[in-house]
Amino acid sequence: MCRWLAYSGTPLVLEEVLYRPKHSLIDQSLHAKMGVETTNGDGFGIGWYEEHARTPAVFHDVGPAWSNRNLREIAGHVRAPLFFAHVRASTGTAVQQTNCHPFRHDRWIWMHNGAIAGFPVLRRALLLAVDPALFPSIEGSTDSEVMFYLALTFGLADDPAGGVARMVGFVEQLAREHDLAPPLQMTIAVADGEQLLAFRYASAGTPRSLYYSSRVEDMRALHPDTDFLRGVSDETRLVVSEPLGDLPGAWNEVPANSYGVVQEGHDRLRDFRPEMP
Repeated sequence: MCRWLAYSGTPLVLEEVLYRPKHSLIDQSLHAKMGVETTNGDGFGIGWYEEHARTPAVFHDVGPAWSNRNLREIAGHVRAPLFFAHVRASTGTAVQQTNCHPFRHDRWIWMHNGAIAGFPVLRRALLLAVDPALFPSIEGSTDSEVMFYLALTFGLADDPAGGVARMVGFVEQLAREHDLAPPLQMTIAVADGEQLLAFRYASAGTPRSLYYSSRVEDMRALHPDTDFLRGVSDETRLVVSEPLGDLPGAWNEVPANSYGVVQEGHDRLRDFRPEMP
């Protein structure tokens, strides 16, 4: 599958979390511990928000993240309050830039780890359900991008959690109509520059791994000598496919079939249930 991370909080140079932790996302691109594959070298992408830009910036490439000089250069100079990073292990679709996460539409960015089982069978019906006004924006061939545009079709822009729930409900209903097995394995991150939502869900079985960082004030108390913690606010959060290191008390598993909202003020963790659109 894939590995990803999402950061929200004090503006930070990207390399602080992409490269410097012991088990950084770059390390996970070669040595993932909790994914289906240990190597995630079928392309990568980053997306970030800047203060005066209406839409986020994205950068993708089809090579492995661990050896990309342009990624290293960008990560050492870009500072952002909210950013995504994703390393890809293809589940069968082509290795090309348009299939690299995060995907962007208007102010939204989206990334995914998992798959729609039976996607080749369902693909035509899924695509036909996308809002005709949104359909021309689909550039690649992945199930992940189709999921994004279905969520947008079903109201993501006004109701992010509801849009994702209706997307999942639609995919599951379509799979039942085609007599297919429970279709979805997913961890998803989606953001609009102000809020970040992260979902962990499976139609059946245990969902793919997902963790969130503990409160900064608690981590400072546990690890007062950790330099990274000194310069960030108590609002700072990381959501990751697998922990970036082994600091005791730093990471919490996102409960199965739940979602979290990271935003200014109180964050929220809630049960996730599919809905029919």
